[in-house]
Amino acid sequence: MRLSEQTFSTAFLAAALVVAVLSGVAGLAAADDYPSRPVTMIVPFPAGGPTDAIGRVIAEGMRPTLGRPVIVENIGGAGGSLGTERIAFAPPDGYTLGLGNTVTHVFNGAIFPLKYDVVNAFAPVGLLVSEAAIIVVRKDLPANNLRELIGWLKAKPGNALLGTAGVSTQSDLVAVFFEKATDTSMQHVPYRGLGAAITALMSGEVDVVMSLPANTLPQVRAGTIKAIAVTSTSRLAAAPDVPTADEDGLPGFVQTNWHALFVPKNTPAGIVEKLNAAAVAALANPEVHDKLVTLGQDIFPADQLTPAALAAYQKAEIDLRWPVIKAAGIKAE
Repeated sequence: MRLSEQTFSTAFLAAALVVAVLSGVAGLAAADDYPSRPVTMIVPFPAGGPTDAIGRVIAEGMRPTLGRPVIVENIGGAGGSLGTERIAFAPPDGYTLGLGNTVTHVFNGAIFPLKYDVVNAFAPVGLLVSEAAIIVVRKDLPANNLRELIGWLKAKPGNALLGTAGVSTQSDLVAVFFEKATDTSMQHVPYRGLGAAITALMSGEVDVVMSLPANTLPQVRAGTIKAIAVTSTSRLAAAPDVPTADEDGLPGFVQTNWHALFVPKNTPAGIVEKLNAAAVAALANPEVHDKLVTLGQDIFPADQLTPAALAAYQKAEIDLRWPVIKAAGIKAE
């Protein structure tokens, strides 16, 4: 006996409704029971670096609220895309949490041929912290402020050597944005990480590095390199004598590397809410706050710590950054 088209359509819709309801109930039940075991936070960069340090501070800070350990797993490689891919294809059950940043969830989408979409493969959990770049130069370079550095670069176009942590890293791309904003050009010299680039700067092997405060301030204080400017909207608490780029000849030049938490798409909303609450509680903890500030981090305001705020922030960053990256022809090597 053949069902009529109308009967079949009605039966199909009814079945789909039942599946949707049951899925919703299952999601609520999962959220009620969550977490029943430790959560893994994937940090898509090697252990010992600044992103790893941030991840471990946040992971420990989330533990009291979740009532379970948050275990950091480092999966480095390909500019953070290998670890981020693991997050994208993990089961959407809340037990795989990912620490992402400007590189993994903005830059890489314009640079690497990824197996996942940097937006649609994830559910946003919340923004955490951001850090400015700090422009540093070799100690004997004949420039002591940003205006003088820009003049020096213009006088020798394409000849100055810029040390970076590698192609398509934050230090590399901040320099691309700087060159565009100042109409200057430098030879980009990639190293294996910012530590190696700073060592090259100390020895005079390169002239300039667009670094992160945690990698740089000890050498600035020791006088082995010079700090020219920071790329934030305000001066760093850890280096109040270093002016912002905006103050010193480059209005509106703000470049920050933000960090945020993501989970695989289709993770139940109730679980996302629990993870967000744990992250917000961690950031409000004075001990966690102090550790992050020591690492040169600025915590996002409370009204920007929601999943919706992260989604909007990521989209705005993509709209701003991708055209510059693509126009520069930057591709993964």
